[in-house]
Formats: sequence, C-alpha cells, structure tokens
Amino acid sequence: MKILITGATGFIGSFIVEEALNRGMEVWAAVRGTSSRQYLTDERINFIELNLDSEKQLQSALAPHKFDYVVHAAGVTKCLNRIDFFRVNTEGTKHLVNVLLSLEMPMKKFVYLSSLSVFGPAREQMPYTEITDKDTPVPNTAYGQSKLAAENFLHQQESLPYVILRPTGVYGPRERDYFMMAKSIKSHVDFAVGYQPQIITFVYVADVVQAVFLALERGPVGGHYFLTDGRSYSSQMFSNLLKKYLGVRGLLRIKAPLPVLRGVTFLGERYSRITRKITALNDDKYNIMRQRNWLCDITPAREELGYQPTVELEEGVRRAVEWYKENHWL
Repeated sequence: MKILITGATGFIGSFIVEEALNRGMEVWAAVRGTSSRQYLTDERINFIELNLDSEKQLQSALAPHKFDYVVHAAGVTKCLNRIDFFRVNTEGTKHLVNVLLSLEMPMKKFVYLSSLSVFGPAREQMPYTEITDKDTPVPNTAYGQSKLAAENFLHQQESLPYVILRPTGVYGPRERDYFMMAKSIKSHVDFAVGYQPQIITFVYVADVVQAVFLALERGPVGGHYFLTDGRSYSSQMFSNLLKKYLGVRGLLRIKAPLPVLRGVTFLGERYSRITRKITALNDDKYNIMRQRNWLCDITPAREELGYQPTVELEEGVRRAVEWYKENHWL
C-alpha cells in the first residue's frame, strides 16, 4: 500500500511515517525544500516536495503517483499574521484536495489532522461537561478558525473518502510547546493564569498515531473524532509530573490574573510584528490559556474506530522527559 504523509518532518508527522514503515507500507513523505529531515533518516522513505500554496505545482508533483492513502498532517500552529493560518491550514488543504480529486487519485482514505481547538470554549459553564459533535463550534483562535474552515471544505467534497481527527493537546518526544513548560519547571518556575478552575485533557503522540491508522483501516467516510487519553486533569497536574521526572525540588508557582496575561500577549504580538519573529506569547496563546474546559467526548472514536488510548499522562510525561534528556534538550 502506498501512503502520502504531509507534514512528515513535523512532530506528529514524523511518528506517522515511522508507523507506516513498521507496517510495511510504501511511504512517501511530503516535505518542503527547506524542511529539516532530522527524524526522517530511514532509507526506505521516499521524499516528495510539495508546495501547498500552488495547485499548479502540486499537480506537477503528484501526477506521476497513485496513492492508496493520504494523511494530511501539514499545518501551522503559530504565525506572524492571522492570514497565514488560513493560507496554510485552510487554503493549503483546499489546494491538496482539489489536485488529488482532479487527478482521480484512487484513495481508499484521506485522514485530516484537525484539532479540538475548532470548538473553542463551547462549554465553559460550570460544572464542566464534555464537548460533543452536537455542539456548535466557536473557535476563538485564528488557528482553530483556520482548521474549522478546512473541515467545512472537506464536508463539501462528496467524492473524497475523508476522516477527520481532532486531538486535544498532543505531547511527547520531539514536541516543542510543552517542552517550553519543561524548561520553565527545570528553572523552578511554574506559571499559570486565571483563578477559575481549569480542566485540561492530553493525548500522547503514539495514541494519535494509533488513531490515524485506525481511521485509515476502518474509519467511516465523513467521520470526525475527538482524541484524548480518556482522562481529565487539573491545571497543575502536568507541571507536577514534570517536576517529579525532572527531579526538581523547589518550585515557585506564579498564578497571574487573565488581564496580566492579556497585557503580556498583547505586547508579545506587537513585538513579533515588529521583529518578524514568531513568539509563543501571542493572541492565540491568550485565548487558549484562558479557556477553562478542555473536556471532550471520545466515545465515538472508541466505538467506531476501536480507539483505545494506551498512554496515560504520567507515563507519557516520563517518556517525554527521558527523551528530552537523552537528546540534550534539557
């Protein structure tokens, strides 16, 4: 079976490539000319350069191939300008799908990696309850809005055998956003915001990969599924586990009110625009951190895909920290 994986050089994409190789598939990793191939060293990997900004260039690159499966994991989570989220996450998806359909690619399945962020603060009233497919998406970040726009486009493609996966916060080896939190904890500082209780969900990268291949094998066309590890956590649990596995003893916990975070991210956003350097302290980050409820219903993924999360947070954090240490990130 021949599989095309976009975003193959990224955090999740590189693990999807590894699993596809383990399954004996003919793997084609879509890359950009400037992409680092640090985690794509297996000699069995075939590389294909795709420019998702141009349907003409996509047509030329993809025309010689016939893929049985396509996993679209390419995307951006941080950008200098709001419009770039839509250029990459929305328009890039449209361009890829349009070309695949125009070439009459004999795909058995097209799996799209979306995000829980497409729903935003859909259920913020206490007591918190799980977000479900029946809720109305209200994304409050440019990232979530761009992903939702891509999902809406897929819903309109009657001839595309697509399945949508919506993972919550994905963590594990090679991941950089939660790694920044690990660096902070190692420096004995834990920063949190807001005084209203916050419930967080996580999913380890290996379980996202598991869901991808379940979706390829048995996902019903048009299906869309939330992905977590099946549990929920307090806002301090992740930092407590990092503290434990980093061997940090003393920890200064700073909890700031939301207006303070708003001021910091406002300045960070403006600084980025002036320096043209992307920062994690931006408007999207403010909206993500102020959201209090990240619960979602993974029952459909369990029942329809056979998804069974295998890595709970403590074990996942232990593995991630061990990898960060072994690879001299910490």
